[in-house]
Amino acid sequence: MRTELVTTLKRQATELLSDIERDKTPILITQHGLPSAYLVDVESYELLQQRMTVLEGIARGELAVAEGRVVSHAQAKTRLTRWLK
Repeated sequence: MRTELVTTLKRQATELLSDIERDKTPILITQHGLPSAYLVDVESYELLQQRMTVLEGIARGELAVAEGRVVSHAQAKTRLTRWLK
């Protein structure tokens, strides 16, 4: 992964954005020598958000199972049938 100073971002934003769009590789932006932000292309960011949504749903499901909040297949089918009407 590439690292750039925030001053480089200020001076060469157009070039950095072109690089990201072309290479699809995030750029770590540092400020005062510390990580400050990641610069990523829109497509990669949106894919990451979709993946996070799926993973959060899986985590909620696992928590529900661990807490015993489960129903049988027949109960789920009945609930969904009522919900879809």
